Amino acid sequence: MQRIEDKIVRIIKGEAKGRKADAVRTVLLTLSKLYGAVVGFRLWMYRHRFFRKIILGCPVISVGNITVGGTGKTPVVEMLARSLSQGGRKVAVLSRGYKKKRKFFRKNPLSNDIAIVSDGKVIRMNAQEAGDEPYMLARNLDGVCVLVAKNRIRSGSFAIKNLGVDILLLDDGFQYLPIHKTHEILLIDSTNPFGYGYVLPRGLLRESSQELSRANFVFLTKVEKVSDTTALKEEIRHISPTSEILECIHDPKYLTRFDTEEKIPLSFLASRKICALSAIAIPEGFEDTLIRLGSQIDLSFRFRDHHRYSRRELREVLTRAREKGIDTVITTEKDAVRIPAVHFEGVKILFLRVEIKIVKGASDFNHFVHDICYY
Repeated sequence: MQRIEDKIVRIIKGEAKGRKADAVRTVLLTLSKLYGAVVGFRLWMYRHRFFRKIILGCPVISVGNITVGGTGKTPVVEMLARSLSQGGRKVAVLSRGYKKKRKFFRKNPLSNDIAIVSDGKVIRMNAQEAGDEPYMLARNLDGVCVLVAKNRIRSGSFAIKNLGVDILLLDDGFQYLPIHKTHEILLIDSTNPFGYGYVLPRGLLRESSQELSRANFVFLTKVEKVSDTTALKEEIRHISPTSEILECIHDPKYLTRFDTEEKIPLSFLASRKICALSAIAIPEGFEDTLIRLGSQIDLSFRFRDHHRYSRRELREVLTRAREKGIDTVITTEKDAVRIPAVHFEGVKILFLRVEIKIVKGASDFNHFVHDICYY
């Protein structure tokens, strides 16, 4: 399956040449036109009020993408939720919970289709039950509620009525239209802002790039990996003159040992031979970060995004690393919640803690948070 996905990506990028690749691109383009028409019609129905949006009675902030793939959405949600909570608000993050186990929803006695991952005090689910991203948010955010449900109107109403929440964050909410949102935050990957220029499946856009005009704030992520953002910002301002544009970097903070949770400084990676392990949308970005931190990647394992590792797979990774004389496996924080506990001599697993840092527009973000907290 991973090989098929890799081939499709090469075709989308234009790297694959020949008649077969051209034929596949033609088919994908036809499907993109159909998909774009359906998405556009749905947006039109909401804009013209054939479908109504529900007002939940408290501020609702959406954080989302216009493309598929990793833009740094989870760290932004974490940063925003923490800032609002520190400002005195009772915050709930509403997630759809990708790759969760639905049978565990029955554990919530108050509702059979809403999972309370955290009530702000106690984490009630593990990563397998909740999904890796909601669980990671719950683990990192004291005092913040995290709920998982397909219907976020219901989970939002539940959070307000039963958990005393007074502000809602929609995780991956840009395309979630049934709720009236007071603010839209859109993340754009500076290295590939518009997903090769086509909507799915010919490109990576979830909807037309013109729809970024809905965003109040545009966060340009990974700006450390591009030489200049001037042209991109001009293009965004042409589409949406009123959107505030902020520039962000992925800021590595420290390493954490998987088995003991010991924090280790980034200097540990300097000139060290390592094995990189990941199951994320853009593994190249993770590995590039490790190289920039001074490590030498002698072995790399890339699994499908959101892959849940088996003990057999993990033992194979650790065995291969030890055979090559590598004593350290580095993975992402998101992967760490999906790794089973395995005792293995001679090789340790560390995960890299990365946060979002606003390098341009921080004052705009701080004013936004202040206005929300003290409105």
